[in-house]
Amino acid sequence: MAVAAEAAKLRAQGVNLVDFGAGEPHFSTPRHIKDAAIAALDANFTRYTVVPGIPDVRKAIVDRHAADFGSDYTVDEAIFTTGGKLAIFNTIQILVDHGDEVILPVPYWVSFKDIVQYAGGKVVYLQTNEAEGFRITAEAIERSITPRTKAVILNSPSNPAGAVVSAEDLERIVRLTHERGIYLLLDECYVYLNYTGKCVSGGSYTWAKEHIVIFGSLSKTYAMTGWRAGYALAARPVIANLSKLQSQSTSNATSFVQKAAIAALAGSQECVSEFREEFIGLRDYMLEKVTAIPGVTCTKPEGAFYVYPNISAYLGKGGIKTATELATRLLHEGHVVTVPGEAFGTREHIRLSYPVTRQSIDEGTRRMGEFLTGLR
Repeated sequence: MAVAAEAAKLRAQGVNLVDFGAGEPHFSTPRHIKDAAIAALDANFTRYTVVPGIPDVRKAIVDRHAADFGSDYTVDEAIFTTGGKLAIFNTIQILVDHGDEVILPVPYWVSFKDIVQYAGGKVVYLQTNEAEGFRITAEAIERSITPRTKAVILNSPSNPAGAVVSAEDLERIVRLTHERGIYLLLDECYVYLNYTGKCVSGGSYTWAKEHIVIFGSLSKTYAMTGWRAGYALAARPVIANLSKLQSQSTSNATSFVQKAAIAALAGSQECVSEFREEFIGLRDYMLEKVTAIPGVTCTKPEGAFYVYPNISAYLGKGGIKTATELATRLLHEGHVVTVPGEAFGTREHIRLSYPVTRQSIDEGTRRMGEFLTGLR
């Protein structure tokens, strides 16, 4: 947030920045989705709805998930929320009590830690190995479990590293948490941006439903970030409590956004495939350009739309001691917006978001290279 605020100041001064900071697609929301919202507005579908979302949007959610992943959720096991983040926030509020432990792999999405701590929970960090592509295994999770463990949070494909939990590892993790009576909270915001050849969801393991909560979002999949359209899938008691909490906070998500969500989920999925193919091309292009900078290494992301390069070779040069200092100097001197790794729990990385033009990648990585190699 601090880097974004500084970037806004520089833009206001007329500075030309290359922005690798934003975590959202560069595509426009597909036409048929926008048309559905317009039609809903024209039909005056602008009043309150039932708190968890109209039955049709919840049916669209469970039908889409069942078709793609073989899950068996019912309409009463789905809730439509004002963005996926609200689904995560509310779920942690209803499940995590003061002193409960929540296992969180590192690197992690920036909000997880704060949401758990806000609920009074204790975050137990699970360190992963960059050399192994930040792999998360059931064995590593098991070593972190204590009598106070209430939940494990997984984000796959992940923000910031684009790491993907394999189907084999995920099944072992599901079995472990289910047998231990631990909730497995699965942030599948990027589930359709999986570049390994097969999208995998924890919802496929229907025998463990009572201990799994799936968080979904239309933001990345359908380029709907500003629409704030998300959902949760879980066993009926969890969804019932999510609905209670939502009724006392935000109430229903925006009425006409629910209609747009139905069009997205129940309509043609061709746009999803097109977006995914473009992201794969941009990933490869960005990876090639970033790793061409002397001293910079980077794991190959298997999903999402970020690269997470290791810039440790430059720490200690030019008076720079931390990734945050490097990102700040890169912004002011190189005019490139990045996000420092400290936000995600690591000290030797910066995150670059690559849903931009190839020309922007060319210019941004050129500026990065000049800045970094110029440090003494």
